[in-house]
Amino acid sequence: MKYENVAKQRYLDMLETACGPKIMAFFNDPNIIEIMLNPNGELFVERLSEGKVATGINIPLAQSENIIKLVASYKNQVIHAKSPMIATDIPFLGARFQGWIPPVVAQPTFAIRKRATQIFNLDLYIQKKILSPKQAEYLREAVLTRKNIIITGGTGSGKTTFANALLDVLTGTTERILVLEDLPELQILAEDIVTLNTSETVSMRDLVKGSLRMRPDRIIVGEVRDGAALELLKAWNTGHPGGICTLHANSVESTPYRLEDLIREASVSIPHYLITEAIDIVVFIERLKDGSRRVRDIGTLKTEHSGQYHFTRVL
Repeated sequence: MKYENVAKQRYLDMLETACGPKIMAFFNDPNIIEIMLNPNGELFVERLSEGKVATGINIPLAQSENIIKLVASYKNQVIHAKSPMIATDIPFLGARFQGWIPPVVAQPTFAIRKRATQIFNLDLYIQKKILSPKQAEYLREAVLTRKNIIITGGTGSGKTTFANALLDVLTGTTERILVLEDLPELQILAEDIVTLNTSETVSMRDLVKGSLRMRPDRIIVGEVRDGAALELLKAWNTGHPGGICTLHANSVESTPYRLEDLIREASVSIPHYLITEAIDIVVFIERLKDGSRRVRDIGTLKTEHSGQYHFTRVL
């Protein structure tokens, strides 16, 4: 065990050296949520306060290659022309790393998504005018009364951060909560929590199925992006209310159709009723052009006689 700790620390030192002081400064800045290197060597970051900005920093080719190769080696992977992609987490703040090398890109490129270090509660969302007081109170009551909530939005819209704000409502709960994620990003301050992460051999569908045998009061999923959607909706609809999940969708109206696409990965038949029976509330959050966020829609779904979905805006 001691040898493993020494080896890990040596690796961390090597990775920190490879990143250099400029990139590490962004890692250590709580206002930075994403670090992006383009193939031409230009470095961009996204700040909570102002959105995506150019840093004016240019990373040499040799340095960017070294960073990607070190991240891959940490996961016992080798990245080369026939295997030019690495998608994993890295030790710094539990960040997500997506990297590419030629031939799929002209030169090495990567994006690093940092794990949130600050929990944004609903009161802070009100202060930032992302939520109205009525919307916040409605959602707070929905969490406490164990409604199933899906948070939808586009890439970078802040779905996970908003999920953490809803989970903050459960601070101090004695309920048994199972949190299922690809990478650890959700945070709950409660005494009875089991966090499960996917791996190369264990899928999100496996986690959802297995979680049902773990005596959960609530099942929380970081993001559903495959056939696990079917298993999750079944679980939420059969005695496990109070779930929260994020989903990539471009609007509230497109949410059930996005779920249908995911369900098709697991089943040829689409249980339309299950989608509307299992989901109590849909929240759509969007990122505006200035980098700020806004909760645009909160409402419910139902299936009409025609088989089409109907969205009713609550607030």
